[in-house]
Amino acid sequence: MKLEIDSFSGYRIYPAKGKLFVRGDSKIFRFACSKNSSLFLQRKNPRKIAWTQVYRRMHKKGITEEVAKKRSRRVVKHQRGIVGADLAAIAAKRNQTAAIRSQQRLAAIQKAKSEKKEKEAKKVRPSTRAPAVTAPKISKQQMKGGKGGR
Repeated sequence: MKLEIDSFSGYRIYPAKGKLFVRGDSKIFRFACSKNSSLFLQRKNPRKIAWTQVYRRMHKKGITEEVAKKRSRRVVKHQRGIVGADLAAIAAKRNQTAAIRSQQRLAAIQKAKSEKKEKEAKKVRPSTRAPAVTAPKISKQQMKGGKGGR
């Protein structure tokens, strides 16, 4: 005895029962009852109708307890160094206290300030030489000779 499956609901159709619907593209649909064929012709989605097998399968209804839950692997955290700092350097920085960090920050600021002062002192020395004799100031238009001397 061959059992067919309802195209809409997923129910079993026994021999000599149900309806056969052949669409224009020659695809065959079998329906157990007029309710299923009616819903199919209304273009209802069987995934959204709660009593269909497709809905029940999609929403994990009525699954037997034989199927054990999948065990998820626990994520293991690893510490890795990054570019420019190895793991030991990162651990050392993490274990520092706030006071040590603030001292290091102040030292870095002092160093930067002293470097800046030295740079400025170097800039001032070369500029102390005597200025060269400059010609009287003439605008660009006067140099070209446009409307000059009127």
